[in-house]
Amino acid sequence: MFNYLHVGRATDLIDDKDRHLFRLLEVMPGFLAWLTLFLVALLSFLVPFWMAIFIIAFDVYWLIKTVYLSLHLRVSYNKLKKNLTLNWIEKLNRLSTIDYRLSTIKSWQDIYHFVFLPLYKEDYSVVASTIEGLLKTNYPKSKMVVVICWEERGGKETESVVREVEKNYKNVFLDFVSVMHPANLPDEIPGKGSNTAYAAKMVRDSIVDVRRIPYDHILVSNLDIDTVVFPEYFGILMHTFLTTPNPLRSSYQPIPLYVNNIWEAPSFARVVAFAATFWHTVKQEKAETATTFSSHSMPWQALVDVGFWQKNMVSEDSRIFWQCFLRYDGDYKVVPLFYPVSMDANVASTNFQTLKNVYKQQRRWAYGAENIPYFMFGFMRNKAISFSKKLYYGFMVIEGNHSWATNALLIFVLGWLPVLLGGQEFNRTVLSFNLPYLTRIIMTLSMLGLVSSAILSIILLPPRPLKYGKFKYFWMLVQWVLFPATTIFLGSIPALEAQTRLMLGKYMGFWVTPKIRAR
Repeated sequence: MFNYLHVGRATDLIDDKDRHLFRLLEVMPGFLAWLTLFLVALLSFLVPFWMAIFIIAFDVYWLIKTVYLSLHLRVSYNKLKKNLTLNWIEKLNRLSTIDYRLSTIKSWQDIYHFVFLPLYKEDYSVVASTIEGLLKTNYPKSKMVVVICWEERGGKETESVVREVEKNYKNVFLDFVSVMHPANLPDEIPGKGSNTAYAAKMVRDSIVDVRRIPYDHILVSNLDIDTVVFPEYFGILMHTFLTTPNPLRSSYQPIPLYVNNIWEAPSFARVVAFAATFWHTVKQEKAETATTFSSHSMPWQALVDVGFWQKNMVSEDSRIFWQCFLRYDGDYKVVPLFYPVSMDANVASTNFQTLKNVYKQQRRWAYGAENIPYFMFGFMRNKAISFSKKLYYGFMVIEGNHSWATNALLIFVLGWLPVLLGGQEFNRTVLSFNLPYLTRIIMTLSMLGLVSSAILSIILLPPRPLKYGKFKYFWMLVQWVLFPATTIFLGSIPALEAQTRLMLGKYMGFWVTPKIRAR
């Protein structure tokens, strides 16, 4: 009945009609982006007056949206700040049985946490800092199972890291296992999804079923290998899980703070890292449209019901949400935790290599557009999901991906086209003369929102390493002048490339972001 839940791309479908339909849906995101850019250029030549009016209106819309997002950012940050001060184990102990949403749970200590850590060529120091973060949490380690999911294709060096990790941490949790993901398995794309799916099936057979742990008593945290959880992470996760209506039909999303190595990152990488953090902070306040991203937690029961993570696509983090959404007929949601986990900013051995890596990472994130044909195809197959919910989610996700690929280009580049292409007749008008000034004023007002972002970025910084002087804080503020350039070259352009690849059927594989920290 749910065979479409594990479709990765059009070529996975056997039926010609289904394959052609899915392929058409794959073309849609890139086609809409390029059509928008083409029409802006064409209409700037044909009807420059009306395009100038459109550009002014679009800039005003962007100004209003900037203010709107800034307010959400401030609200989310205040909730995060408050949650960091609370002892969530004490709050759990104050919960009574009637507060629990699952009748089978008599105590919060009935729940087990399975933490999956996919490993591919990362250094021991990266893995160790993640596990040390787990050890420092204010939560019983007797209720935690850590699973190192390591890639055979990582070679002897990766295996050596795994053995050292096992030697040092084997006996500090309820269980600590390492599962090797064999290379070149059929019907797989090498990556986090196929790796953790393989490990989850092994864990189900060797731990969960052997220990006879009820499926609805397990929460899974699928973390990137560089994710360091804050001390109260599992406490707030448990409290949210136990007090959420229908908790087995929800995923639980923390805020990713890309600050583990932020002091070592070049300025453009810091701007991109903080911009990503701020965007996901805003999304905590807009959870009705949120999907899971990167490191997050979810019920084991839901994983089993959908057949675990998909093995034949790139964006497993957001795809698992859509798998559950379709499997449960739209009765699935993301619950924000308003609590952080820290992760690595993009840092390489040279600034140029860092620039390349940031671009590739943004392109991989933007390739999440592959979810659009997936859920649209699923919407057509699943008649139990209401039309209004299909329309709402469909519009919000498609519009978000379209904006990612086009908005920065429209604002900072194409807004000048009526003046350049409008001809002498238009250039003699008052509107043509004032268009650059009007757009500059509106964009300047919009950029004032960066002031609050710059201040917040300073607040979120980890302690300054001794090797950096206090003057480094000044550069942390000044770096935000790079925001327009990074938004174009490390935002819109990689997103446009990702959608174009999907449109042309030039499917991407999973690119693993190298993790490099100063020793």
